[in-house]
Amino acid sequence: MSIINSFIVPHPPLIIPEIGRGEELKIQKTIDAYHNIAKQISQIKPDTIIVTTPHSIMYSDYIHISPGKGAEGSFREFGHPDVSMRVEYDVDLALEIAKEAEKNNLPAGTLGEKNKSLDHGVMVPLYFVNKYYKDYKLVRVSISGLSFLDHYEFGKCIQRAADKSNKKIVFIGSGDLSHMLKDTGLYGYREEGPVFDREVTKAMKTGDFLQFIKFDPDFCEAAAECGLRSFIIMAGALDGKKVSSELLSYEGPFGVGYAIAAFKVLGDDESRRFDQIYLKAEKDRIEALKAQEDEYVRLARQSLETYVIKRKVMKRPDNLSPDLINKKAGVFVSLKLDGSLRGCIGTISPTTSSIADEIIRNAISAGTEDPRFPPVTEEELSRLEYSVDVLGKAEKIESLDDLDPVRYGVIVTKGHRRGLLLPNLEGINTVEEQVSIALRKAGIYPHEDYRLERFEVVRHK
Repeated sequence: MSIINSFIVPHPPLIIPEIGRGEELKIQKTIDAYHNIAKQISQIKPDTIIVTTPHSIMYSDYIHISPGKGAEGSFREFGHPDVSMRVEYDVDLALEIAKEAEKNNLPAGTLGEKNKSLDHGVMVPLYFVNKYYKDYKLVRVSISGLSFLDHYEFGKCIQRAADKSNKKIVFIGSGDLSHMLKDTGLYGYREEGPVFDREVTKAMKTGDFLQFIKFDPDFCEAAAECGLRSFIIMAGALDGKKVSSELLSYEGPFGVGYAIAAFKVLGDDESRRFDQIYLKAEKDRIEALKAQEDEYVRLARQSLETYVIKRKVMKRPDNLSPDLINKKAGVFVSLKLDGSLRGCIGTISPTTSSIADEIIRNAISAGTEDPRFPPVTEEELSRLEYSVDVLGKAEKIESLDDLDPVRYGVIVTKGHRRGLLLPNLEGINTVEEQVSIALRKAGIYPHEDYRLERFEVVRHK
């Protein structure tokens, strides 16, 4: 058999009456919807429930599947150790999912468990399910820092493993929406918060899972969303499936968005291969960018592609403009893949005889030497988006009042420690944020006596 139904749910601990102590009544629509889907699950009588959660063990480059025969947990962290539960894991299905991930070269599996206890991202939905049905085994899956497409592909691994089983399976994608809905909320307000919730609930209502992977990662970070990767894994698990979709409830009275949606599998639908649709659109978009890119960006692209494919440094072309050949400057090359940063390396001051040589060298470094990322692969080259920043001369400044995060980049220096942040970056809205990040990059503490410099750039995209 396979996945029969899937659900998206939130996980606010205060929805548990012992914890909420009356506050949960402010999200009564969410409570009612929770009981609704719990009853649906009891009627399905699944052999296994798969839950994806943002609050289990999380790695930047590995999707974790909880190992072992079972686990237990309580709401001790929220003052109620008496509210607890124990679950039995579906060991066979968990291992089969890990095997499918390995076959597809996805970094996922049961390694690296640091804390066996159940997290509230799992316990809140199971609290309601257990009121109506308990005869199931569980597969608990965390999210990671990997890309949206990697999470979608992992969901497809879950689907293949489920199809091989002889089990009725229900999938629960656990996650809250934006945490930035109200000034009076715990996390405050950003305009991206309500926009995110509006768009993601629209996608839930219509079953348009393509929207999940189309979200800009920087926008999602600004919205302080919680569950999107959890939902994307669910979407991948329903890849190529026709579904009926229903948004059962949405509320946000505490400044955090809570949505409950249900998706019933009705059969196959080849038009719902959302990763393929996304990749085709991205390829077309990148091709359009390539047709318009200037010689700075074209040179960066040619440099990295030559190095990755031929394993050699390209020679400087002869037909470049005088500025590229005759001028020297520090240069940063930035790469994006599917909307997320894929590498950024540069030089504050020139280290070669020309801007062109600086671009050639730094494009290779951005793609192969950024310690935050593995080297760019040949398969990724056609989807990379490039930008080249040519730095102006740095000038010393006396205070933060002389900075503007849109116009100026910043350099912080203390002895041999030095950190730089480029100007006009998405998600960096204040001088304080800009300087704080530069200090972290340099390993300089805010209380230290550091030197400030600013610079302007000419950005080529």
